[in-house]
Amino acid sequence: MSRILHNRVRSSFKNTSWVSIDKRAVAFSIWTGRSMLLYKPIDTSHVQRRCYGMLVARAIRGVLKIRYLVLGGAVGGGMTLNKKYAEWKDGLPDMGWLNDLLPDNEQWDRFTTTLITAKDKIGDQLQIDPRLREAGVARATELREWLAQRYEDAVAAAAVNNQQRLVYCSEPAPKIVNNLQSRPASPPPARSADDAAHYEKRVHALQEEVLALQARYQRELQRLEQENRELRQQNMLLKQGRQPSTKKMKRSLIDMYSSVLDELAGWEADGADRLPRVVVVGDQSAGKTSVLEMIAQARIFPRGAGEMCTRAPVKVTLSEGPYHVAQFRDSSREFDLNKESDLADLRKEVELRMRNSVRGGRTVSSDVISMSVKGPGLHRMVLVDLPGVISTQTVDMAADTREAIKQMTRQYMDNPNAIILCIQDGSVDAERSNVTDLVSSCDPQGKRTIFVLTKVDLAEENLANPNRIRRILEGKLFPMKALGYYAVVTGRSRRDDSIQGIREYEERFFSSSKLFKNGLVTPSQVTTRNLSLAVAECFWRMVRATVEQQADAFKAMRFNLETEWKNTFPRQRELDRDELFERARAELLDQAAELSAVPAQRWEHALRDALWDHAAPTVMDRIYLPAAAAAHHDQDKFNTLVDIKLREWAERELPGTSVQAGREALRAEFSRLTEPAEPEPLFRGLREHAVREALLRHDWEERAQDVLRVLQLNALQDRCVSARAHWDRAVALLEAALGDRLGAARDRLRDLTGPGWRERWLSWTSPTEEQRRRALLAAELEQLGTARPQLTYDEVVAVRDNLRRQGVEVDNDYIRETWKPLYLRKFLEQALTRARDCRKSFYLYSQQNGAGKECCEVVLFWRIQQTLETTANALRQQIGNREAARLDRELREVLDEMAADADLKKQLLSGRRVELAEELKRVRKVQEKLEEFIEALNKEK
Repeated sequence: MSRILHNRVRSSFKNTSWVSIDKRAVAFSIWTGRSMLLYKPIDTSHVQRRCYGMLVARAIRGVLKIRYLVLGGAVGGGMTLNKKYAEWKDGLPDMGWLNDLLPDNEQWDRFTTTLITAKDKIGDQLQIDPRLREAGVARATELREWLAQRYEDAVAAAAVNNQQRLVYCSEPAPKIVNNLQSRPASPPPARSADDAAHYEKRVHALQEEVLALQARYQRELQRLEQENRELRQQNMLLKQGRQPSTKKMKRSLIDMYSSVLDELAGWEADGADRLPRVVVVGDQSAGKTSVLEMIAQARIFPRGAGEMCTRAPVKVTLSEGPYHVAQFRDSSREFDLNKESDLADLRKEVELRMRNSVRGGRTVSSDVISMSVKGPGLHRMVLVDLPGVISTQTVDMAADTREAIKQMTRQYMDNPNAIILCIQDGSVDAERSNVTDLVSSCDPQGKRTIFVLTKVDLAEENLANPNRIRRILEGKLFPMKALGYYAVVTGRSRRDDSIQGIREYEERFFSSSKLFKNGLVTPSQVTTRNLSLAVAECFWRMVRATVEQQADAFKAMRFNLETEWKNTFPRQRELDRDELFERARAELLDQAAELSAVPAQRWEHALRDALWDHAAPTVMDRIYLPAAAAAHHDQDKFNTLVDIKLREWAERELPGTSVQAGREALRAEFSRLTEPAEPEPLFRGLREHAVREALLRHDWEERAQDVLRVLQLNALQDRCVSARAHWDRAVALLEAALGDRLGAARDRLRDLTGPGWRERWLSWTSPTEEQRRRALLAAELEQLGTARPQLTYDEVVAVRDNLRRQGVEVDNDYIRETWKPLYLRKFLEQALTRARDCRKSFYLYSQQNGAGKECCEVVLFWRIQQTLETTANALRQQIGNREAARLDRELREVLDEMAADADLKKQLLSGRRVELAEELKRVRKVQEKLEEFIEALNKEK
């Protein structure tokens, strides 16, 4: 059996390669125990021994691999650890400034050596006076021992400080000059006891400086380590592609509520904004702003010396925080209210915003200035400071200032959930109050009014009857009701008083006031501290009572608006005004980008037409007709006059006229591209405004005229028509120009002489008396012949006498005025005939090599045509290279300005679709913020 298998294997290996034969032979021999090539059994013992050896070799190789892995891991870990250490070291703050202050090791060694040397010198050179030897030996010995001990202490202290310095500083400091270093150039002089005492003082001073420097270094190191940790956190965020922000910080409850009020600011929907807030109202200079500043514990508003200061509503959101800072809603800057510089900047910013909000000659504005104030001990609330009510308008105020202030004040107080903080000046007569009647008309029951009497210190000094103040605070003097009555002192009429100083003055006044001592006023009714607490409690009580009801109202409003949208605009997206503007902006920019894809042929055709429209009046009225009239069939004179006029025209007017024509062609093409085939009516006004403004701002490049002037002068120098096509085009241009002018001349004569007999019969029209007289004069002049441009005096007299015999009286100027259109018509008819005859004269012209004098009008118009074509080509290149990009840039700038102008967008994008989308967006945002606020409010409960 093995023999048969052996033969089969041999036969199967005939066509295989020797490598495969060797492998299969070895495998077959091991399996059968025979040699396939020699037909003999083979010994497999050496094969088994070889397998055992391979196993041992593999085991050893595995052990060696483990060694390499261990060594490689150790090397890689060491490199990684070294890299981490280098990164940590680079992140440490730079303490190189200590090297400039502390001496290095070498200087400390020199200083120590100097002290030891000084001790030895003084000890050796200090000799006792022989005269005092018997009396003061003991005293001198004691002094010398004392000095030696003091120097040993100084050396020990220097060594200790050197060790401490080595602990804090690992790098050597640059060399500095040591004033105590000995001079090696000369031996030190002898030291006296005074010098030793001086050195001792300096050593002690140096020790104290080193200790103070160490403490300062420790504090600075801690601060820098804290900053380093913060910077590392920000750096990690930046490496991860994220911006470090404060959005992760939990917003306070009052900030959430203030953001809802900001969303509702300026909403014109009736009854939409009924959320609670504290409305501060009062007469002008009654102290409204001072009360608000006392509640905010900072002088945040500008002061007006006898003039109106608050010109717009200012919404102030008060909240408690670790630092006393202020910030505007639309700004990221925080003003530190503990710094006078930041307070001054804040007041300037408030004044600037107020003045910017007043536009169009108005004195007050309804634009809300929103800001937040945070600080320790502040009560959470939202206050709105309104302009003071005035009784008399000055000449520098707008005519409707008083009514505008009253209307604005009434609008805020008509909110049934608004808390009215009525400010009344206690230093003036109660009968002069304007705001009390206004408050009583809005809140007759006084369920949401808090009355505040200011300037009580001045009132107590000026009033002879203190019971008057008591009646005010009891609500018995003014015809209004309130929840509470408070008396405060908000200043001493000094601009530099601080809030803390005013608060201390207020407490001293009420503690020593007759009103407080006699029991006329309860303690809870005085000081701004009690007022702030009462207003905050009333505010939050009103918020908790009404906010859920207002959230339900917004939910119902949202449902109604969504239903209206589905019924009115079922297949359109709810895009607000900003989204619609961005959509129109993108479409407009895409269409404007097609300006660079306009074909060159279209540009040149449009530019040639625009150039001829601008150049035709000048060519006919100032070049061709005057030269032809002056030459009067003299071709040499005609050519000379034409050359002069063409050069003057090309040097002075033609470049500017060409640029104007290029601008008109560019505007026409730009307007065509930006006007879609089926424009949406909603975007029509916006498109027209943007395109018109961009075209008005676009100016052609100044140096373009210089380039065009050179090209045009060179083109006009060519007087040789080289091709029949050029000749035919020049003749066509000449015929078109003459035909147009001839038609205008005939229309002019028709207006002067009246309709002809055909028009009279067909149109049933008749000439006027003036036209009949002109017709008689024209008939008389035509008998003289109209081939000459001017009439002689005898001819004028003859025509006048002939008309007099017919009963028509005319003067000489009248005759010459009628002669001009007759001559022009005749001349144009003859010129048009010559032009038609010149159509077949190119062969004769070419035979004369351009030296012929016939058809010089055709050569003139060919020169003009060639110049205009060259100009059109240059203008096309300027448009493609620069002007199209500049116009696109102007359009982008206009659109950017429009995007920032909310009033302009509101004017250009209007209609129920836009208004409904705007209301839907705002209602949804307000509802979401209200729900978030209510959830946080319930958690706080």
